[in-house]
Amino acid sequence: MVLTDSDIQSIWLTIKLASVVTVVLLVLGTPVAWWLARSRSPLKGILGAVVALPLVLPPSVLGFYLLLAMGPDGPIGNLTRSLGIGALPFTFWGLVIASVFYSLPFMVQPLQNAFESIGDRPLEVAATLGASPLDAFFTVVLPLARPGFLTAAILTFAHTVGEFGVVLMIGGNIPGVSRVASVQIYDHVEALEYSQAHRMAAVMLIFSFVVLLSLYAWRPGSLKMVRKG
Repeated sequence: MVLTDSDIQSIWLTIKLASVVTVVLLVLGTPVAWWLARSRSPLKGILGAVVALPLVLPPSVLGFYLLLAMGPDGPIGNLTRSLGIGALPFTFWGLVIASVFYSLPFMVQPLQNAFESIGDRPLEVAATLGASPLDAFFTVVLPLARPGFLTAAILTFAHTVGEFGVVLMIGGNIPGVSRVASVQIYDHVEALEYSQAHRMAAVMLIFSFVVLLSLYAWRPGSLKMVRKG
């Protein structure tokens, strides 16, 4: 199987994007998942629906509204211009922001389920031993929820690798900047380069299968942790 330099470049860009998005969502998604797991606020249902929205919303719709938001006249675009960062569409960091929104449920929902499965008892015991809520979270919750974190990270990484509609809408098709593997396959098909498209698609197929196989082998019920809606 021979891949071109452009193919390899798109694969490495995809891995870079998925890695950055996974780390960002681990930081941002953990407090969101913890709040959803512990809160009894009437706003819980609204936030849960917002988190799950990318599961049912067409990627082109999400990408369109993110493009408007990050554009020159959008709220994110105005903020980045005021900070001297410039416009985010058609940049790598624009892809990161879009992918964070699109992969959000694949991080938050497994973590939420992991936190909910812990229950109140371990935290109550930690409190009786004098642990503060923050201490209890880091010394009790995180170790018990480690399988949920691993599941969430793997699913988020794999989902980001497979993105197409959102990244094409936000990033366009710029070599070395926003041309990820899925867009590269689309380019090969559009140019009638079916053999090259097959090679790239085979790489993505094998990668996806290995990720899911490892996830099932490690924890058979792990994919059930992502709820549809």
